[in-house]
Formats: sequence, C-alpha cells, structure tokens
Amino acid sequence: MPRVKYRENDVDLMARMMRAEAEGEGNQGMLYVGNVIVNRAVADCLDFRDVRTINDVIFQVQGNNYSFEAVQKGNLFYERARANEKRLARRNLENWRQHPAKFALWYFNPYAACPPSWYGQPFTGQFKAHCFYEPQAGTCASVYNG
Repeated sequence: MPRVKYRENDVDLMARMMRAEAEGEGNQGMLYVGNVIVNRAVADCLDFRDVRTINDVIFQVQGNNYSFEAVQKGNLFYERARANEKRLARRNLENWRQHPAKFALWYFNPYAACPPSWYGQPFTGQFKAHCFYEPQAGTCASVYNG
C-alpha cells in the first residue's frame, strides 16, 4: 500500500522535483529528496497541516516563497521527467524510506558544515551537500507512521 495516494501526474511532478533538487547527488540523493516530499504529504503537523497531495507539497508557499526553490528558479524542474527519476519517485511513493531522510521534513545545502539544528529542528544526517532535519520529538507523530 502506498504511503500517499498518487496518480501518474504526481509521479511526473515528483520526479521532476527530485531531479531538480538533487541530480548532482545521484539516485540516492534524489531518493532522499523524495523521502522529504512524501513525508510532507503525510505529516499532519507544523507547516504541513494543509498539504495532503504531492501537488500541494511541491507548490506550497511559505513566507511569500515556494518551499522548493526549483519551482521558481529551476530550469530542470520544467524539463520533461525521465524514466529513471519516475522509477525513483514511485519507489518513494510506495514505501522506500532510509536514514538520514527517513523521517525528515526539511533539507538544505548550507555550503558549509551542517548545523546541529535548523529552525529548531534536529539534524539527522548528511548526504553529500544536503543536510536533513526531522521534527523535534513529540511535535509530529504522523511523520513516523506508515
């Protein structure tokens, strides 16, 4: 059973975002980005109470900006999804999760060492240039389900 309901359009959208955000980090890096996308769709907490679909997650606006920079600034995001990224997106949607992004709701590239927390959320690990963060204990039980 998939972690979140999805249609073929969602696979395409997610695949494009995974590539735009982490193509330089290979399949593993793109899978970690996919973890965060799916985690946000299932999280019923914090900044993610009103996002339930992949489309909601990808196009979420926070503080007058899209949550994912690639929506605004990314040429790769607007290119056609490729078969490899679609395959990876399906893996995430179906159930693939792994540390350090297994329960992560945030990631970013600090262009330096990963800080121990980001906006008060604990660091869970790093993969190549991206640092991953999951919610503080007791603040988002839903992200740990499924």
